[in-house]
Amino acid sequence: MRRIMVVEVAIAVLVVVSLAGCGRRVNADTLASDSAPIEVIHENGASIVTVDHPERFPLATAVAQRSRQELKVTGVVSADVSRNVPVISVASGRILDIRARLGDTVTKDQLLMRVQSADIAEAFSDYQQALADEKLMDAQLARSKILYAKGAIAQKDLEVAQDAEEKADVSVAAAVQHLRVLGVDKDHPTDIVEVRAPASGVITDQQVTAASGTQGLGSPNAFTISDLSHVWILCDVYENDLPFVHLGQTADVHLNAYPNIVYQGRLSNIGAILDPNIRTAKVRIEVANPGLMRLGMFVEASFHSQESRMRAVLPASAILHLHDRDWVFVPQGNDTFRRVEVRSGAMVSPGRQEVLSGVRPGDRVVADALDLQNTAVDN
Repeated sequence: MRRIMVVEVAIAVLVVVSLAGCGRRVNADTLASDSAPIEVIHENGASIVTVDHPERFPLATAVAQRSRQELKVTGVVSADVSRNVPVISVASGRILDIRARLGDTVTKDQLLMRVQSADIAEAFSDYQQALADEKLMDAQLARSKILYAKGAIAQKDLEVAQDAEEKADVSVAAAVQHLRVLGVDKDHPTDIVEVRAPASGVITDQQVTAASGTQGLGSPNAFTISDLSHVWILCDVYENDLPFVHLGQTADVHLNAYPNIVYQGRLSNIGAILDPNIRTAKVRIEVANPGLMRLGMFVEASFHSQESRMRAVLPASAILHLHDRDWVFVPQGNDTFRRVEVRSGAMVSPGRQEVLSGVRPGDRVVADALDLQNTAVDN
């Protein structure tokens, strides 16, 4: 039994030695070939990478290019508040019918709704009483003038009659004005008032329905009509970027729905209060609307500085986007690369991108950062 075990151990040792010899021959042959695997050694975490075939990662040189700094922010299309016109019913009562709806385009003096109101009936009653009083005061004044001419009454009695007649005229004028404010014609008595559009535009808000009631000026606006020929773009600008925006500055506006169309706008207001949660200020851009902009649309606005600066430009492939940050690999010599954080800018041409910080013109970096990163990860 002992002899058999010794033989088995000897066989096992021979097999291991043979496999080791084969492994050395395979590695030698592989290194001699063009497809040799790349050995990667990480130092100081992931910031330093050492490879045994650095020639497989060609380098690119950052070139200098003069450009203006650009700030991109997101925003929403909103109505110009100065172009919003409320529609109200001065008379209280019951709404008989509605002739327009939310989202409709209306023209000035177009009928929007009809209201049956007891206020109008009362106003007509006051008007008719004022007419009757005026007629009576006219007759009394005429009679007083005759009596005064014959010496039958004193001058003070004539003056009292004249004053009463003038007050009657004032009462009639006030009753007529009351009817006009309620929206009815004194020559056509009716208890129904027609509410018409005070301006042309789009109905952007509606607070009434058919058969509902209205309390006149005490009720919310029945409709809101907005002139959308000019709109506001409300953008959020971070606190650190506020020095970049100025009143009167122009901006390029791109609609998410129509990214190939560029609109020009003017910055008219910078909010005085920051959002305490996200540390942004509201910036208002005024833009002419050719008809494509709709309230609530998402947009991207670009602000350009007046001064141009020299920037480094690299191939876009040289910049690695990882964990919401940008990196490049800089050669350190001795087959070693260091991963350096940079701040990338705008695309200046297809396949080329600005670098705002971290790399200067003339610096050399790995042309394909993703390739080196993937090689490092795989190893």
